[in-house]
Amino acid sequence: MELSDEIRIAAPRDVVYQALNNPDVLRECIPGCEELTQAEANQLDAKVVLKIGPVKARFAGEVTLDTSNAPNGFSLVGEGKGGAAGFAKGGADVTLTEDGDETVLAYTAKVDVGGKIAQLGSRLIAGTAKKLSGKFFTRFGEVVSEQTVP
Repeated sequence: MELSDEIRIAAPRDVVYQALNNPDVLRECIPGCEELTQAEANQLDAKVVLKIGPVKARFAGEVTLDTSNAPNGFSLVGEGKGGAAGFAKGGADVTLTEDGDETVLAYTAKVDVGGKIAQLGSRLIAGTAKKLSGKFFTRFGEVVSEQTVP
């Protein structure tokens, strides 16, 4: 499954980039996030509870960031395991483009799922993924915009 979107954030690119690399900001914005810690410089460990249709599961996983394109963007790869519910793994490419006092954040993500959640059907999974990413980016935009208000 592939997702892509673009959002406009009322903050300079450097501020948006730093927020995307701040575990405290991400923890606040990720739906169902119980824990998010920085294991290494470019690695985050996470625990997230998600409900996809009738299946609710706690996923534990890690995300590795490639920041070689900073502050124009970065890439990430990760995998989460939800026990009997299954697993999710994938990656994303994020680009940040300055537009006056705002930043345009564009992303393309690819996700593969397996186990019980994969049996729910691609329409339900894709719909849930779009809803969750929408919640994340809406909240992220709010948090970052609030930080830049003088």
